[in-house]
Amino acid sequence: MRSKSLLPFFDSAYQGFASGSLDTDAQSVRTFVADGGECLIAQSYAKNMGLYGERVGALSIVCKSADVASKVESQVKLVVRPMYSSPPIHGASIVATILKSSDMYNNWTIELKEMADRIKSMRQQLFEAIQARGTPGDWSHIIKQIGMFTFTGLNKEQVEFMTKEFHIYMTSDGRISMAGLSSKTVPHLADAMHAAVTRLG
Repeated sequence: MRSKSLLPFFDSAYQGFASGSLDTDAQSVRTFVADGGECLIAQSYAKNMGLYGERVGALSIVCKSADVASKVESQVKLVVRPMYSSPPIHGASIVATILKSSDMYNNWTIELKEMADRIKSMRQQLFEAIQARGTPGDWSHIIKQIGMFTFTGLNKEQVEFMTKEFHIYMTSDGRISMAGLSSKTVPHLADAMHAAVTRLG
Protein backbone atom coordinates (compact mmCIF):
# COMPACT_ATOMS: atom_id res chain seq x y z
CA MET A 1 0.00 0.00 0.00
CA ARG A 2 2.78 2.40 0.93
CA SER A 3 5.01 1.72 -2.08
CA LYS A 4 2.12 2.24 -4.49
CA SER A 5 0.77 5.30 -2.63
CA LEU A 6 -2.67 3.71 -2.45
CA LEU A 7 -5.51 5.04 -0.32
CA PRO A 8 -7.43 2.07 1.07
CA PHE A 9 -11.20 2.05 1.52
CA PHE A 10 -12.28 -0.46 4.17
CA ASP A 11 -15.85 -1.75 3.94
CA SER A 12 -17.01 -2.91 7.36
CA ALA A 13 -20.54 -4.09 6.65
CA TYR A 14 -20.49 -7.24 8.78
CA GLN A 15 -18.37 -6.35 11.80
CA GLY A 16 -18.87 -8.99 14.47
CA PHE A 17 -20.32 -11.59 12.12
CA ALA A 18 -16.98 -12.88 10.82
CA SER A 19 -15.38 -13.97 14.10
CA GLY A 20 -18.07 -13.17 16.65
CA SER A 21 -15.96 -10.32 18.04
CA LEU A 22 -16.22 -6.64 17.13
CA ASP A 23 -12.57 -6.11 18.11
CA THR A 24 -11.22 -9.06 16.12
CA ASP A 25 -13.14 -8.03 13.02
CA ALA A 26 -11.82 -4.46 13.32
CA GLN A 27 -8.17 -5.52 13.68
CA SER A 28 -7.14 -4.98 10.05
CA VAL A 29 -8.41 -1.39 10.09
CA ARG A 30 -6.84 -0.67 13.48
CA THR A 31 -3.51 -2.12 12.37
CA PHE A 32 -3.44 0.08 9.30
CA VAL A 33 -4.39 3.23 11.25
CA ALA A 34 -1.86 2.48 14.02
CA ASP A 35 0.82 2.22 11.34
CA GLY A 36 0.13 5.81 10.34
CA GLY A 37 -1.90 5.11 7.26
CA GLU A 38 -4.58 7.37 5.86
CA CYS A 39 -7.74 5.51 4.94
CA LEU A 40 -11.50 5.57 4.58
CA ILE A 41 -13.73 3.24 6.58
CA ALA A 42 -17.39 2.64 5.78
CA GLN A 43 -19.32 1.03 8.61
CA SER A 44 -22.85 -0.28 8.41
CA TYR A 45 -25.17 -1.24 11.23
CA ALA A 46 -27.77 -2.66 8.86
CA LYS A 47 -26.66 -6.25 9.46
CA ASN A 48 -25.03 -6.36 12.87
CA MET A 49 -27.82 -4.37 14.55
CA GLY A 50 -30.63 -5.58 12.32
CA LEU A 51 -31.41 -2.09 11.06
CA TYR A 52 -32.00 -2.92 7.40
CA GLY A 53 -34.87 -0.46 7.03
CA GLU A 54 -32.79 2.34 8.49
CA ARG A 55 -29.51 1.74 6.62
CA VAL A 56 -27.51 3.32 9.42
CA GLY A 57 -23.77 3.66 9.05
CA ALA A 58 -20.79 5.94 9.17
CA LEU A 59 -17.94 7.01 6.94
CA SER A 60 -14.73 7.66 8.84
CA ILE A 61 -11.75 9.25 7.12
CA VAL A 62 -8.35 9.05 8.79
CA CYS A 63 -6.02 11.86 7.72
CA LYS A 64 -2.34 12.44 8.37
CA SER A 65 -2.81 15.99 9.69
CA ALA A 66 -5.41 18.50 10.85
CA ASP A 67 -4.81 20.53 7.70
CA VAL A 68 -5.59 17.55 5.45
CA ALA A 69 -8.61 16.69 7.61
CA SER A 70 -9.98 20.20 7.17
CA LYS A 71 -9.62 20.01 3.40
CA VAL A 72 -11.21 16.55 3.28
CA GLU A 73 -14.11 17.72 5.45
CA SER A 74 -14.86 20.61 3.09
CA GLN A 75 -14.95 18.20 0.13
CA VAL A 76 -17.15 15.71 1.96
CA LYS A 77 -19.63 18.47 2.79
CA LEU A 78 -19.84 19.36 -0.91
CA VAL A 79 -20.71 15.73 -1.71
CA VAL A 80 -23.12 15.26 1.18
CA ARG A 81 -25.14 18.43 0.73
CA PRO A 82 -26.80 17.54 -2.61
CA MET A 83 -27.15 13.85 -1.67
CA TYR A 84 -29.16 14.08 1.53
CA SER A 85 -28.31 17.30 3.37
CA SER A 86 -29.84 16.14 6.65
CA PRO A 87 -29.95 12.34 7.09
CA PRO A 88 -32.80 10.51 8.87
CA ILE A 89 -32.16 10.43 12.60
CA HIS A 90 -34.26 7.49 13.84
CA GLY A 91 -31.79 4.70 13.04
CA ALA A 92 -28.82 6.73 14.23
CA SER A 93 -30.64 7.33 17.53
CA ILE A 94 -31.10 3.57 17.99
CA VAL A 95 -27.40 2.93 17.37
CA ALA A 96 -26.36 5.79 19.66
CA THR A 97 -28.61 4.49 22.45
CA ILE A 98 -27.03 1.04 22.27
CA LEU A 99 -23.45 2.29 22.01
CA LYS A 100 -23.87 4.71 24.94
CA SER A 101 -25.33 2.13 27.33
CA SER A 102 -22.82 -0.38 28.71
CA ASP A 103 -25.60 -2.90 29.44
CA MET A 104 -27.10 -2.62 25.96
CA TYR A 105 -23.67 -2.68 24.35
CA ASN A 106 -22.70 -5.82 26.28
CA ASN A 107 -25.98 -7.51 25.35
CA TRP A 108 -25.42 -6.57 21.71
CA THR A 109 -21.92 -8.08 21.65
CA ILE A 110 -23.24 -11.28 23.24
CA GLU A 111 -26.00 -11.51 20.64
CA LEU A 112 -23.49 -10.86 17.83
CA LYS A 113 -21.36 -13.76 19.08
CA GLU A 114 -24.45 -15.99 19.23
CA MET A 115 -25.33 -15.08 15.64
CA ALA A 116 -21.77 -15.64 14.43
CA ASP A 117 -21.68 -19.04 16.16
CA ARG A 118 -25.07 -19.94 14.68
CA ILE A 119 -23.86 -19.06 11.18
CA LYS A 120 -20.74 -21.19 11.70
CA SER A 121 -22.99 -24.04 12.82
CA MET A 122 -25.11 -23.71 9.67
CA ARG A 123 -21.94 -23.86 7.57
CA GLN A 124 -20.82 -27.01 9.35
CA GLN A 125 -24.25 -28.64 9.09
CA LEU A 126 -24.52 -27.87 5.37
CA PHE A 127 -21.01 -29.16 4.72
CA GLU A 128 -21.72 -32.38 6.60
CA ALA A 129 -25.07 -32.85 4.84
CA ILE A 130 -23.44 -32.46 1.43
CA GLN A 131 -20.66 -34.86 2.40
CA ALA A 132 -23.21 -37.40 3.68
CA ARG A 133 -24.95 -37.38 0.29
CA GLY A 134 -21.69 -38.04 -1.52
CA THR A 135 -22.09 -34.94 -3.66
CA PRO A 136 -19.22 -34.78 -6.17
CA GLY A 137 -16.61 -32.09 -5.62
CA ASP A 138 -14.71 -30.46 -2.80
CA TRP A 139 -17.13 -28.54 -0.56
CA SER A 140 -14.62 -27.47 2.08
CA HIS A 141 -14.95 -23.84 0.92
CA ILE A 142 -18.31 -23.74 2.72
CA ILE A 143 -16.62 -24.05 6.10
CA LYS A 144 -13.53 -22.09 5.12
CA GLN A 145 -15.51 -18.95 4.24
CA ILE A 146 -16.73 -16.61 6.97
CA GLY A 147 -19.64 -14.26 7.53
CA MET A 148 -23.30 -14.21 6.62
CA PHE A 149 -22.96 -15.31 3.00
CA THR A 150 -21.36 -18.18 1.12
CA PHE A 151 -20.37 -18.59 -2.48
CA THR A 152 -21.43 -22.18 -3.07
CA GLY A 153 -19.59 -22.66 -6.33
CA LEU A 154 -22.83 -23.44 -8.13
CA ASN A 155 -23.21 -22.00 -11.62
CA LYS A 156 -26.17 -20.10 -13.07
CA GLU A 157 -27.71 -23.21 -14.66
CA GLN A 158 -27.53 -25.13 -11.38
CA VAL A 159 -29.04 -22.20 -9.48
CA GLU A 160 -31.93 -21.98 -11.96
CA PHE A 161 -32.49 -25.73 -11.63
CA MET A 162 -32.67 -25.46 -7.82
CA THR A 163 -35.16 -22.60 -8.06
CA LYS A 164 -37.39 -24.43 -10.53
CA GLU A 165 -37.23 -27.88 -8.96
CA PHE A 166 -36.73 -27.16 -5.25
CA HIS A 167 -37.99 -23.57 -4.81
CA ILE A 168 -34.65 -22.47 -3.44
CA TYR A 169 -33.70 -18.91 -4.27
CA MET A 170 -30.24 -17.36 -4.37
CA THR A 171 -28.26 -15.00 -6.55
CA SER A 172 -27.38 -16.37 -10.00
CA ASP A 173 -23.71 -16.63 -9.02
CA GLY A 174 -24.58 -19.17 -6.31
CA ARG A 175 -24.30 -16.83 -3.30
CA ILE A 176 -26.53 -17.84 -0.40
CA SER A 177 -27.33 -16.39 3.01
CA MET A 178 -26.11 -18.70 5.75
CA ALA A 179 -28.09 -16.67 8.28
CA GLY A 180 -31.26 -17.67 6.42
CA LEU A 181 -30.65 -21.39 7.00
CA SER A 182 -31.88 -23.49 9.89
CA SER A 183 -31.27 -27.09 10.96
CA LYS A 184 -34.65 -27.93 9.42
CA THR A 185 -33.87 -26.39 6.02
CA VAL A 186 -30.28 -27.64 5.62
CA PRO A 187 -31.33 -31.14 4.43
CA HIS A 188 -33.59 -29.66 1.72
CA LEU A 189 -30.80 -27.38 0.51
CA ALA A 190 -28.28 -30.25 0.54
CA ASP A 191 -30.71 -32.42 -1.47
CA ALA A 192 -31.15 -29.61 -4.01
CA MET A 193 -27.42 -28.98 -4.31
CA HIS A 194 -26.78 -32.71 -4.73
CA ALA A 195 -29.39 -32.96 -7.45
CA ALA A 196 -28.11 -29.87 -9.26
CA VAL A 197 -24.50 -31.08 -9.23
CA THR A 198 -25.21 -34.69 -10.18
CA ARG A 199 -27.74 -33.91 -12.91
CA LEU A 200 -26.11 -30.87 -14.46
CA GLY A 201 -22.46 -31.51 -13.70
